[in-house]
Amino acid sequence: MGPKRCAVASEESLMRIFTVPEAPGSTLSKIEQEISHNLAGFLNENIAAVEKPLHEIEKDFQSAAIPEEPTFVSDYAQDIMEQLVAHSVHTASPSFIGHMTSALPHFLLPLSKLMVGLNQNLVKIETSKAFTPLERQVLGMMHHLTYGQGEEFYQQWMHSAKNALGAFCSGGTIANITALWIARNRLLKPDGDFKGISSQGMFAAMMHYGYKGLAVLVSERGHYSLGKAADVLGIGRENFIAVCTNYDNKVDMVAMREKARELEAQGIKVMAIVGVAGTTETGSIDPLNEMAELCKELNCHFHVDAAWGGATLLSNTYRHLLSGIEKADSVTIDAHKQMYVPMGAGIVLFKDPTATDVIEHHAEYILRKGSKDLGSHTLEGSRPGMAMLVHACLQVIGRKGYEMLIDHSIEKAHYFANLISEQDDFELISQPELCLLTYRYVPKEVKAVLQAADEQEKLDIYAALNRLTASMQKRQRETGRSFVSRTRLTPPQYSNQPTVVFRVVLANPLTSYQMLADILEEQRDMAKDDPIFKKYLSKYTA
Repeated sequence: MGPKRCAVASEESLMRIFTVPEAPGSTLSKIEQEISHNLAGFLNENIAAVEKPLHEIEKDFQSAAIPEEPTFVSDYAQDIMEQLVAHSVHTASPSFIGHMTSALPHFLLPLSKLMVGLNQNLVKIETSKAFTPLERQVLGMMHHLTYGQGEEFYQQWMHSAKNALGAFCSGGTIANITALWIARNRLLKPDGDFKGISSQGMFAAMMHYGYKGLAVLVSERGHYSLGKAADVLGIGRENFIAVCTNYDNKVDMVAMREKARELEAQGIKVMAIVGVAGTTETGSIDPLNEMAELCKELNCHFHVDAAWGGATLLSNTYRHLLSGIEKADSVTIDAHKQMYVPMGAGIVLFKDPTATDVIEHHAEYILRKGSKDLGSHTLEGSRPGMAMLVHACLQVIGRKGYEMLIDHSIEKAHYFANLISEQDDFELISQPELCLLTYRYVPKEVKAVLQAADEQEKLDIYAALNRLTASMQKRQRETGRSFVSRTRLTPPQYSNQPTVVFRVVLANPLTSYQMLADILEEQRDMAKDDPIFKKYLSKYTA
C-alpha cells in the first residue's frame, strides 16, 4: 500500500513539521516528545546564559585518558547535557541565518533512531538487503528530477548490478571528488597497450596521451572542495584554475574560453569544467548552457556543483534558474542543505549510468562481480543508510511541499534585499538569485564622504569598513541573539578591492520578516559602540 498523499496540504501544516512533534500514540514515543520539547527549550532559554568561550569549553574535553571504570548512562547524559548540548551551536534557531544549516522536520528524529538502530552498512547487499534498493530508488528520483529521462530508462538502469545512476556520499566534497575521479578515468582510459590510469598511474597516462598536464576550470566562486579534488586526483592545485566572475558573480565565459585555449596551446588538456549552481558565498548560478557548449567544443567533462542550488529543481517556479544542468555529465546535490535532511547526505548523479564503469572495483570477500553492492561504484566504503531520511522527506514533504519551502526562501531573500536597500546606513552588495545575499553596514555620512574622496582616502575608508564588518560579525555571534556569517568579495562598487561583507542564508522556514528587521536593528545598535567604528569612522559621523 502506497503512502497517503496530501499529508502536507498547506503552508500552515508544512510549518508545523518544523515546530511541533507528532501527537502521542503516533510515530514519536512519549520519551522522544519529551526530548524534543526539552532540548528546544534548553537551547532557547539557557544557551545565552551559560555561554562560554571556546577555550573554556575545551577544558571539559581535556583528558586523553580512557576511563578505566564504566559510567552510568544517566550520569553520562547529565554531563553531556552540561558540557556538549549547552554549548552546541543552535543551528535550528530561526535567527541563525549565517550558514547553510536549518531547522529539521521533527519526523526525522524517530526515523534517525530507526536508521541507527538497524545499523545497515550500505557498502554491500549482505549488510543492507532492503536499504540498497531504497537507496537506488532515491538516486533514481534525484536523477529523474535532474535529467528527466523516461520510465523505460529507469526500469533499465535503476537497479542495474553493473552500473549506477549516482552515489550517496558523506557530503559535497566526496561527491565532487567522485565526479572528477570519473572524469579523469574516462579521459585517461585504456588504449592499446596502455591499461588506463587506474592501473598504470598518472605518469604513464601523460606519457601515453602526450599531455603536459591536466586542468579543471571553475568560477572563482567555486567551492574549496574542488581544490581538494585536484590535489587527491594528482592533477595539482595549480591546475585547478579559478576563472574571474562578472559583476553578478557568475563566471566570465569569455575569460573561461580564453583560458581553455591558452591551456590547449601549452599542451595542457582541460579535463573538466565545473559550473556552480548556487555559489557558497553569493548563491549565484553560472551560465550552465554556455558552459555545456564550451565543454562540447573542448570535448571535456561537464560537472555541475549544485550542492546548494540543486534542490531548486523541486520548485516549478524557479527550476528555470538551473537551465542547462540537464546537459551536465555529473551533478552534485547535498540533501542536508535545502532538502532539510541531517548532516551527511551528499549525492552525486551521473547522466550516463555506464560512466561508473571506469571506477568499478571488486574484492572476493565483498563487492563481488555481478552483485548489486553499492560499494563497487563509490569512493567511500562503509557508510550509513542516509538515503532512508531523504526518502522520508521526499515522501512526507513531497515535491509541492518542497516547492513551497524553496519559493518562500527565495521570496524572503528578495524581501530582505529590498529592506536593506531602503536603509540609509546599510548597503546591499550582491542581489539574491537563490536565498543567499551579502550586505554591509555603511553610515550614510561615510557614503557621502566616499563620493568625494580621493583614491587614498577611499582605500583608508574601505580598510576601516572591512575591520568594522569583521568586528560586528564576531560581536553579534558572541552576543548570541542572532547570527550572520561573513566573507570577502571584490564588488565593482568598491573598485574591486577585497571587501568584507555580511552573508546570510535564508533557508530556515521559521525565519520571519520581523526577525530580519530585528537583525538589522541589532547591527545598527552594535555599530555605534564598536571600538573599530569609534577609532576609524566616528569622525565622519560627528
